[in-house]
Formats: sequence, structure tokens, C-alpha cells
Amino acid sequence: MDKFEDMVSHVEEAMDTWEQGYEVPFVVFDKKTNQIVGMTRLEEVFLENRSVEIGWTWYSAKVWRTRINTEAKFLLLSYCFDVLNLVRVQFRIDSRNERSRKAVLRIGAKEEGIFRKNYILYDGYIRDTVFYSIVEDDWCVVKNRLQELLTVRA
Repeated sequence: MDKFEDMVSHVEEAMDTWEQGYEVPFVVFDKKTNQIVGMTRLEEVFLENRSVEIGWTWYSAKVWRTRINTEAKFLLLSYCFDVLNLVRVQFRIDSRNERSRKAVLRIGAKEEGIFRKNYILYDGYIRDTVFYSIVEDDWCVVKNRLQELLTVRA
């Protein structure tokens, strides 16, 4: 498959999981350029445990290290903690993905540990997954940090 077919498949899968009630996908839209620049999802939604995972996030390389991810995470986390009244939001990241690992730490998530060889990728690679979280006790500090980052970049 080429990159376009991969993307179509990724979007179709996201829509299928939404229709089945398993996940909530979002497009990330840049108002300045009037373009869709990424996608993210709420998954592992366990409202009875007041927890959710933010995952399957990707962005166009042209918006890496811009305010796009910071603002998207701020909006999602605000919704999770301030509207849904969750107690935990988690992130799972491939251990090889240093850029994403640094980004989630930068917004204030805490590394919890590594699940070794727990996920087989489409190409057969068996990855280690690093877990991160933000819990309700962290939210005030994380929220202030994100607001500060967004103010600096405005």
C-alpha cells in the first residue's frame, strides 16, 4: 500500500470504531491554513472507571513542534477532566518514538512503565510500549503548563 491508501485505511478504521462505539476520532484542523493537519482519538473509554486514553495521534510533519499538538492536547484534556470529570488519561507510545515520548512529557504526563513486546505491528515488528498518564491530581499543574505554552507561542 502507498501512503494515501494507508491514510484512507486509517480513517476508515477510525470511523468503524466510532460507529461501533469503541473510540471517538477527531480531525485536527488548522484554522490559519484552513487544512486538516492530523488526527487523534479517545480510546479505551472506561467511563465507569473515569478513564480514557488519547491515542492514534498523527500530524503532518509541517506542523511538528508548533502549537497545533499543544492546543489539541489542551482541548482534549480539558474535555476529559473538566467536562467528563475523569480521573485518568493515559497515553501508549512505541518505545522507539522519541519525538512523541518527549512531546507527552513536555505537556506534563508522567511515565509509568514499559510493557515489553506487547504489540505486533502490521509489518510484524513486536514493539515495546511505554505508558504515560495524567491523573486528576496532576491536572491543575498540567493545565497551567499548557496555557503557559500556548500563551508563549501565540
